[in-house]
Amino acid sequence: MTVPGRRSSTFIRLLRSGFTDPTAASRLLDADALAAVRADPVLLDALGATADPDLALLGLVRLAEAQTPEDLPLLLDTLVAAKPLRDRLLGVLGASEALADHLARHPRDWQALVTYEAADLHPGLPEFEAGLADAHDPVALRVAYRRCLLSIAARDVCATIDVAQTAAELADLATATLRAALRIASAAAPQDAAACRLAVIAMGKCGGNELNYVSDVDVIFVGEAAPGTDEGKGIQAATRLASHLMRICSETTVEGSIWPVDANLRPEGRNGPLVRTLASHMAYYQRWAKTWEFQALLKARAVAGDPELGAQYIEAITPLVWQAAERENFVADVQKMRRRVVDNIPASQIDRELKLGPGGLRDVEFAVQLLQLVHGRTDTSLRSGTTLDALHALAAGGYVGRADAAQLHDAYRFLRAMEHRIQLYRLRRTHLVPEDEADLRRLGRSMGLRTEPVAGLNKAWRRHASVVRRLHEKLFYRPLLDAVAQLAPGETRLSPAAAGQRLEALGYADPASALRHLEALASGVSRKAAIQRTLLPVLLGWFADSADPDAGLLNFRKVSDALGKTPWYLRLLRDEGAAAENLARVLSAGRLAPDLLMRAPEAVALLGDPEGLQPRTAEALEQEVLAAVGRAESGEAAVAAARGVRRRELFRTAAADIIASYGTEDSPAEKDCGALVDRVGDAVSELTAATVAGALRAAVRDHWGETLPTRFAVIGVGRFGGHELGYGSDADVLFVHDPREGVDEQEAAKAAQTVIAEMRRLLQLPTADPPLLIDADLRPEGRSGPLVRTLASYAAYYRRWSLTWESQALLRAEPVAGDADLGRTFIDLIDPLRYPAEGLGEDAVREIRRLKARMEAERLPRGADPTLHTKLGRGGLSDVEWTVQLLQMRHAWAEPGLRTTRTRQALAAAHAAGLIPAEEAQILDEAWVLATRVRNAVMLVRGRAGDTFPTDARELAAVGRYLGYPEGRIGEMLDDYRRTTRRARAVVDDLFYGA
Repeated sequence: MTVPGRRSSTFIRLLRSGFTDPTAASRLLDADALAAVRADPVLLDALGATADPDLALLGLVRLAEAQTPEDLPLLLDTLVAAKPLRDRLLGVLGASEALADHLARHPRDWQALVTYEAADLHPGLPEFEAGLADAHDPVALRVAYRRCLLSIAARDVCATIDVAQTAAELADLATATLRAALRIASAAAPQDAAACRLAVIAMGKCGGNELNYVSDVDVIFVGEAAPGTDEGKGIQAATRLASHLMRICSETTVEGSIWPVDANLRPEGRNGPLVRTLASHMAYYQRWAKTWEFQALLKARAVAGDPELGAQYIEAITPLVWQAAERENFVADVQKMRRRVVDNIPASQIDRELKLGPGGLRDVEFAVQLLQLVHGRTDTSLRSGTTLDALHALAAGGYVGRADAAQLHDAYRFLRAMEHRIQLYRLRRTHLVPEDEADLRRLGRSMGLRTEPVAGLNKAWRRHASVVRRLHEKLFYRPLLDAVAQLAPGETRLSPAAAGQRLEALGYADPASALRHLEALASGVSRKAAIQRTLLPVLLGWFADSADPDAGLLNFRKVSDALGKTPWYLRLLRDEGAAAENLARVLSAGRLAPDLLMRAPEAVALLGDPEGLQPRTAEALEQEVLAAVGRAESGEAAVAAARGVRRRELFRTAAADIIASYGTEDSPAEKDCGALVDRVGDAVSELTAATVAGALRAAVRDHWGETLPTRFAVIGVGRFGGHELGYGSDADVLFVHDPREGVDEQEAAKAAQTVIAEMRRLLQLPTADPPLLIDADLRPEGRSGPLVRTLASYAAYYRRWSLTWESQALLRAEPVAGDADLGRTFIDLIDPLRYPAEGLGEDAVREIRRLKARMEAERLPRGADPTLHTKLGRGGLSDVEWTVQLLQMRHAWAEPGLRTTRTRQALAAAHAAGLIPAEEAQILDEAWVLATRVRNAVMLVRGRAGDTFPTDARELAAVGRYLGYPEGRIGEMLDDYRRTTRRARAVVDDLFYGA
């Protein structure tokens, strides 16, 4: 019976020892099996030193109760008297519920933790093979495997071995297990064993001697027929042996399973034969293998079966592995695979993913492997399958900065140790950090964090993951700068050849020029060079993520040369986190935005201002332009100022469009492509209207002062009136005037003509700013008609002579500059023409259809692919716009929502009015938005307008990146465009042509 007060004292002592449930622990200590040791203070202290004292005590009671009466005293005596064994046994019981279960089923296996020789402290492959030698069936193999695993875990949790040694021993144990499984399979089918030679090649972490506690063991099987055996029959025999080996390791028995053996890294994966001859392997690798397969082969190691055949396989594939970096799109392929891995992680798990998430183990492994493949071609010291050994070799050779390598080394070891402890608990394959408080507490204590294990664990984990994220890309680029900079004594630099190799592998087409740019930017001891050395590793990574890294770096050098002496420039890039990334995206996305920026580099300040990329209102733009015109002393100076505003605002619009389309590290790409198109269309159209208004004010002021002899208005038509201008669009307009009272009509007409000529001249003067072309060809009678008419002349013409196409052109007419009252009067005049009462007659509908069919037949440029022409091609802009405009002319008289100059608004109104089903409206809208984005992309990339996809591979890739297609997916982009426009054309045939 417990003496009053003693329980409370025991209770407090248990709490102080780290038990979370002292009541349950007290009951367990009272178990009969522990009667001989329960009062020993050493036991309680030892339990308190484990990762989970409650779990350790429960496991100890279960183990003691499973002993025979003869064996129990030996366990308890050894437990009290032998500190090394006590620490190992209780350490395992406090860290692994699964190994505690094993000891309860096999109560004598605790004796495997008793060490007598130095070899027991650091067993290798021979010791593990000896430990599995007596296993002649799958069940016995599992028991022997767990017994060996027990010794590794004990030395791991007691810190007798570190995380790298633990991983190496686990790989040795896996090797011994594969050999034992092959021995069992061969004994079960001696005829098959005699008919073939079979080699087992370890891949992945097993091949790299860095295995986890629970992981798929990746293998490749190589087979040959035995002498005198038909090759087909020999390979069939080898396949049966390999299949049996996999089942022996993978299948669940009364003793559970060992681990899955995964052969999916073989040629053709699951679709390929399980066993191939060496010649068949080589034929595949030389002809069909993808980049990721060579990356996987970097860790290949012959571990079981015929040693000669295994050695021949490794010898044969080694040259292919180290030539992989010379393959086209090598780095893009590797990075694409990494992105695919991250994309496949469920969103709910990404923050807990220790292996695959951002800042996880895979980031380190991918980075190290990529550098190995790039530089291992010429430096054999880098050819290690073990991540930490390879990282050390990269640092020693100057391929990675020593400080960066040291930080990454520490982070990787910490993350691997976390992974080991998580898996050890239940011996389950997982890479997720637990969410349960008790699991986190045990995990933290197992990592040596005793004071505040949960908070300490989370803090350390986040810190190390942050280091990995920060250094992941920097690893590639920092040594490139060291190659062109002065280094401290004792530091090793990349040779120019190695730096060139790395730049080429990262996608730079002209490594020599890139190195010259780096030298110009980062060499020297000035503060400017020091800041550039800080910025460039990150910027180079962003440039490499674009379709044209060379252009990005060259443009950055140009901007830096122009602004390098400006105090705010480098400070902006260094201190404003978004500014540097935004600049990198803009400079490497094509020609237009960098060209605009080079004409006034100070506009780079917009990229660091959170509001800097927001479009300005039409009122603010017109006010700024007119104020600038008012301050100028001549028409030329006035319009130069207006065009300068236009250039800056075009850059603002293009930069915002690029950044929203590409996305940044902190914000994903804009998903609503229609919103992107509308923002560009509105911004460019309003900017063009402000520029035209400024040119009009300048032309009037230079010749007539403040008042023109005639009221004058500019009417935007086409894309201008529809707020749908792109970067390279002309301004389609109509000019209308109305003589002032008392002014002769001929004098008024001459004044109007003079104003138009002067506006056009000023807007097209050769300057550093892009010209703005005024196109009045949609006026009555086209090019044959007068350039400007009076309001009365327009009324007379439309009353007597107007053609159907002219009424259609007026659907997108909207005043943009000049006399506002005259503009509104003009709109009142044309509304009955564009929205005819009772709609269009059948003759007019047939005429529109005939015109459209003739345009399709005659206007498509010779040689153009009709499936890829954005304006006149199948399902392109013209198809959608004519279909919408026909609906407007037929129904806008009765449906006010259709009375808009904007295509997308009219389409939405047609659907709302029940004139077009939702699915067909969506198909047309999607095609119109996509075609518009392609046109915008072509202008951004090439710096000049175009209606078709570029033929140059880099330009086409840049268009793809703007549209959201990663490198290597150009074919998919063109297929998607054709599919989208093909569906749109089917709707057009139905709605427009009445097919």
